[in-house]
Amino acid sequence: MESILKRIEEEIESFAPVSKSEEIGTVRTVGDGVADIDGLHNAMLNEVVIFDDVYDRTLEDALQDAPVTYGLILNLEEDSVRVVILGNVERVHEGMLVRRGGRLLSIPVGNEMVGRVVNTLGEPVDGRGVIKETVMKPIERKSYGVIDRAPVDAPLHTGIKAIDAMVPIGRGQRELIIGDRGTGKTTIAIDTILNQKNEPESTRPICIYVAIGQKESKTAKLVALLSQHGAMEYTIVVTAPASSSAALQFLAPFTGAVIGEHFMDAGKDALVIYDDLSKQAVAYRQMSLLLRRPPGREAYPGDIFYLHSRLLERSAKLSKEKGGGSLTALPIIETQESDVSAYIPTNVISITDGQIFLQTDLFNKGMRPAIDVGISVSRVGSAAQTKAMKKVSGKIKLELAQFRELEAFMQFASDLDADTKARIESGRRITEVLKQKNGAPIPFEMAVAILFAAVNGYFSNYEYAKVGTTQQKLQEFLLREGKDALEAIRESKNLDEETEKKLRAVLDAFVERIK
Repeated sequence: MESILKRIEEEIESFAPVSKSEEIGTVRTVGDGVADIDGLHNAMLNEVVIFDDVYDRTLEDALQDAPVTYGLILNLEEDSVRVVILGNVERVHEGMLVRRGGRLLSIPVGNEMVGRVVNTLGEPVDGRGVIKETVMKPIERKSYGVIDRAPVDAPLHTGIKAIDAMVPIGRGQRELIIGDRGTGKTTIAIDTILNQKNEPESTRPICIYVAIGQKESKTAKLVALLSQHGAMEYTIVVTAPASSSAALQFLAPFTGAVIGEHFMDAGKDALVIYDDLSKQAVAYRQMSLLLRRPPGREAYPGDIFYLHSRLLERSAKLSKEKGGGSLTALPIIETQESDVSAYIPTNVISITDGQIFLQTDLFNKGMRPAIDVGISVSRVGSAAQTKAMKKVSGKIKLELAQFRELEAFMQFASDLDADTKARIESGRRITEVLKQKNGAPIPFEMAVAILFAAVNGYFSNYEYAKVGTTQQKLQEFLLREGKDALEAIRESKNLDEETEKKLRAVLDAFVERIK
């Protein structure tokens, strides 16, 4: 008994009360997903706050409650802060307590996310349970400096002949896909994801598709398509549907970027597709106007350029010292009536390393993908092409550009000389060769073989209307009887004398066979 009393006395003597201060504010006004909060005098910009209805508990106890309603501080004003509500807006009311989270907005990232569909806050929405083994990372961070980066020199094959030949994309590049509604922008992005199945597993990038303001039915169809082709095993889908708040749509691309950076920092390659940044800009405009920020051109806030530049600057090809990983970005922008001189398109064009411009007129003429060769460009250029692709694609862009000019001129000229006629016929054949069905990306070695046949006159004996079917037959023939030539191109990534000899022999055999 004495020993128990002694122990109690010792514990009482050694007891030191721990005091912990916590800053708590109250909601002054709330409306349209924005709350005005009093009392958070030491709050920081982009800090997370927790809305809580219970007075006598700590922040830790509040976080145990499920579901927790978070907010993000975006305006620091003289006597209050303005917060956008992330989650259920209806739970927040005037007079409610608000606790400082003491951290920037962070989301869980990790290898376990591959193959899953998550929302802006990194929470799974595919009904397949909790994602384990994740670490929390802030969605905003400083991008890598010039010293930490390496030149972009490895190709990211899209499986689309027209892009891989004329506007090649390198790992670590930012290539904009721009065009009117319904011209096939998302199709190019999805085909690029599907084509990574043709890449060796060791170099296959992890793909992150960010759906901003899309219909939930469209995203569900897309996930079903990726699953059907076995592409979900290396893909993560981040969804901020049209039904979600403007704040979640604005933050979704940053969620995609931080997930991609997790793989880049681990020395792997990642590809992130932002579909589309026009909707993110609209969500940011809506939010900014509700936060009483001054509107600028086209009613967008003045920092809209900074919003997109700090997002896209995070794409990089890292140096060997930093692990050699890469994050490639394919932002998508929707234009109105092909107007690339509008505010958001010009902003993003100036930030990115080139653009693939899809034209409505070409799309309506049946050219798929409807790439305008004249205005589309890759500022990395042939540095991101293999030697084999460089060799066959040299003439194509020039021939097509000349053909487009002659085609316009041909409408007014009744009589054409033989040379002009030959050029027009050649241009028409190349146009037919570059046509490709949706959801049918082709491996790099097959694209090289077909383009080699096109530039070396193997299709010149056929009318341009029959080039498409002849090309299909050639693909089947190459898969059956040209495996050695395709394998040689894939392994060497070059068209040396021996490989070219093998390829010519197969193409000659094909021409003889279908005579």
